[in-house]
Amino acid sequence: MQNTPTIKILFIDDEIDLCLLIQMSLKKMHIQCDAAHSIAQAKEKLKKYQYDLCISDLNLPDGHGIELVRYVSQHFNHIPIAVLTAYGSMDIAIHSLKAGAFDFLNKPIDTQALYQLIKQSVKSHKEIGRSTIQMIGQSQTMQTLRETLEKIARTQAPVFITGESGTGKDIAARFIHEKSHRKSGPFVVINCGAIPSELMESELFGHTKGSFTGATQQKAGLIVAADGGTLFLDEIAELSMPMQVKLLRALQEKKIRPIGSDQEIAVDFRVISATHQRLEQRIAQGLFRQDLYFRLHVMDVFLPPLRDRGEDILQLAEYFITQICEEWNITQKTLAPSAIDWLYQHPYQGNIRELRNILEKAITLCDEQVIEYNHLPCVPSINSAPTPPQTQHFPPAQTHQKTAPQPDLMAQQGLEAYLESIEKEILVDTLNQTYWNKTLAAKKLKMSFRSLRYRLKKFGLDHQNNE
Repeated sequence: MQNTPTIKILFIDDEIDLCLLIQMSLKKMHIQCDAAHSIAQAKEKLKKYQYDLCISDLNLPDGHGIELVRYVSQHFNHIPIAVLTAYGSMDIAIHSLKAGAFDFLNKPIDTQALYQLIKQSVKSHKEIGRSTIQMIGQSQTMQTLRETLEKIARTQAPVFITGESGTGKDIAARFIHEKSHRKSGPFVVINCGAIPSELMESELFGHTKGSFTGATQQKAGLIVAADGGTLFLDEIAELSMPMQVKLLRALQEKKIRPIGSDQEIAVDFRVISATHQRLEQRIAQGLFRQDLYFRLHVMDVFLPPLRDRGEDILQLAEYFITQICEEWNITQKTLAPSAIDWLYQHPYQGNIRELRNILEKAITLCDEQVIEYNHLPCVPSINSAPTPPQTQHFPPAQTHQKTAPQPDLMAQQGLEAYLESIEKEILVDTLNQTYWNKTLAAKKLKMSFRSLRYRLKKFGLDHQNNE
């Protein structure tokens, strides 16, 4: 029975002989390969035929290959595209990845490496799907972040995640892994700040039996454990300079040599690194290699602090309460309005990690079903309270400060107008306290939502809506 090609790729290069060689090589592997010799030809074929993958040289007669990468990413984003680069042209490869390339391949082309690239790209498209890891939050900041992470997951590019402690860098890394074609492979985490420097090489690269005192048996390193999956290097800034050199070589060559061995081991892994420190400062201080920084810093992700996404606090809190109650096998608890108000006011120096910690303590102290204000650990500082990005800022005429009533004010306005001014003042103050969350404001004022809406319309405040 004759094998029918099930994979079809488009190979773009102006060297006709190279295209013919690639076509013959891939035909033996039962892969159909069309050739194009310019950007214009490639665009025409893309419009006419269905492809599983594009592979393009960067130096083409009618333009630069990155132009084609952007075109495919914009108009045929279901087709992964890889680029061919001269050996060692890392800068160009990085630019290609940032433009939307799936991966890159060095010239001269190694047939086995080409075959592996094709397999990975096709597998990537078939397997990318839903992640079990959740990035909680409906703020615009979080929606944009999720979209960015999903785009990054489709590539092979190294990812560099920054953000304050407790913002969820490990969650973002797992999200990328589970959205990628590597999701069926291992996700290996290395905390570079938690492993003593003298043990780091053995942990990363492994060792042979008897290679040093105490090496009573052979050990495979964590990089080998990540083969076929993702290697997450947390707190990468803590890595020692000697280990930075060894890691750089492993990333460039995709090969490692265990301590005491004279044999290299080929490994296929994607690296994601993270730190809460500024690596630019570490480089200036001579504590971090610039070449390793550029190798890691291809696709960059910044995780915002919780104080910059205050409108996500309630959703995060409810998610954590459900999670904690399930883990502890206890009855589901809810938050009282006073507790919600407290959570909105807290400064969260420890970010999301601190929020979960606060809720764990509150659930421990709460014997009832509803978590009240007094179950929370401490009174937040008003001066350091976070302000959600969507908090309304009112002009002076609409922002009312409570002052002692003027003796003749009631006489000037009349009783009804005076009482309405007091009512409006209370409404605005309460809505400002709840960041114009009308549901929460209605609860605080002990009135129905419908009644609150009527009063907002009555005082001309219904257009001030951030929900």
